Amino acid sequence: MAAAGEANGGTGKLESSLDVPFPSSREATIALRSLSPDKEPRKGGISKLITVSGSTLSRWSADEARILRVSVNSFLDHLSLVMETMEMFGP
Repeated sequence: MAAAGEANGGTGKLESSLDVPFPSSREATIALRSLSPDKEPRKGGISKLITVSGSTLSRWSADEARILRVSVNSFLDHLSLVMETMEMFGP
């Protein structure tokens, strides 16, 4: 699992990305469907993009570090649950 975070000088937003490898594209697709973002409860402030290409890649962009931290932590909690479920019951 690889992660990166930085401030985007062009937009002034904070950005973070996370690359999570899965054993197969099928498992990555299952995780994507489980983790696809619902509409954010806030009006603005954060955006999230999740895609699959052999692994699940997530990208966040936020106005404030606090909002970014809460969103990434929530995603990691959900990711942990998805991975545990797939491990226990299979893909």
